Amino acid sequence: MAIRAAGYRKKIIIIQFIKGSWKTGEEESLKKFYPQIKFVRTGEGFVKIVDDQKPIKAHILAAQKALKLAQRALCSRKYQIVILDEVNYAVKGNLIGVKDILNLIQLKPPTVHLVLTGNFASPKVVQKADLVTEMKEIKHPFKKGIKAQRGVDY
Repeated sequence: MAIRAAGYRKKIIIIQFIKGSWKTGEEESLKKFYPQIKFVRTGEGFVKIVDDQKPIKAHILAAQKALKLAQRALCSRKYQIVILDEVNYAVKGNLIGVKDILNLIQLKPPTVHLVLTGNFASPKVVQKADLVTEMKEIKHPFKKGIKAQRGVDY
């Protein structure tokens, strides 16, 4: 969606809630679109999986920081699209609350598209949304013990 919008000279910010210090393919490829697409990684890494050794408080503080950044981005009117990558996982993991997301939706100016990604969207968020799509896992190599793969999972 960000690349499509960039083709029409829209300004986009992507705020990534979960992934931490790992180098990711999405960040590397989106660097080529800067400053039209701004990519901000705020997470402290995968919460309670893979190699996470951080206290939950660190993840909560990072998610709150991302939430404040999202509020500023929405209200700045600098961006036509604000993408909150993996924010639904942040809610499911109790890093931020559903009410926080509903407040963001309420803040959103009519000229800005707010995109919330990640599975497990709250029914309350789904009800407020204009468009909802679902990408559903049927099978994943992680369940067989295969670790995240560069270029596929990150």
